[in-house]
Amino acid sequence: MTETSYLSSVRASYDAVAVDYARLVSAELAGKPLDRAMLAAFAEYVRDDAGGGGRAVADLGCGPGRLTAHLDGLGVRAFGVDLSPAMVAVARRTYPGLRFEVGSMAALDVADGVLGGVLAWYSTVHTPPSELPSLFAEFARVLAPGGHLLIAFEAGGTGVAPDGAGGRSRLDRAYGHPVDLDVYRTPPGLIADLLTGAGLTEVARLVREAAADESTQQGFLLARKAAEPAGRAGPAGPAGTR
Repeated sequence: MTETSYLSSVRASYDAVAVDYARLVSAELAGKPLDRAMLAAFAEYVRDDAGGGGRAVADLGCGPGRLTAHLDGLGVRAFGVDLSPAMVAVARRTYPGLRFEVGSMAALDVADGVLGGVLAWYSTVHTPPSELPSLFAEFARVLAPGGHLLIAFEAGGTGVAPDGAGGRSRLDRAYGHPVDLDVYRTPPGLIADLLTGAGLTEVARLVREAAADESTQQGFLLARKAAEPAGRAGPAGPAGTR
């Protein structure tokens, strides 16, 4: 599947499930204390670093906006970006006080080095592992020096070949609708290595066992972009067009 066709399939699939997806996952975090703990740690790091917490955070692959709103409740100035116009429409209806945009996380309409944080909460699970290096480079590009990334993903796969063949499964139906999606399970060590290659340093990782509604271990990795040397840091600026 070419890059264009996989992105088209992801967009069409999530357009189809948007309303039911939002309803079914709305309270998911309530039963997952470790997930909430990683989000809380990420928010605290962002508030404390990267220019005193004044910079925005992008929730990439935000879906119906529940994580964007969660970060907002943790005191982080967050906005959401999603490939699916239907998901963005649901997010805007549900959280009218927050900002949501249609866009690709592989080519963000954000200037270099302006974000205090990037959240990718299971939004890379449909990305072929061979595409992850360029995706992580884009995350690093938009992060300010000292900014943080939190990525959540399905843990697994062989970790041997970048094509992800050992950790790929097909999803033909989800949330009551037909879909056309590949789902990749990625070893945490591979995620860490690829983030290092993009210029991001691992801060912490967590792998937890599957919950009742899950079929595999779940991985969470917090990483940081190096801070500017003393005397070289520039002023915090808003997100903007490249």
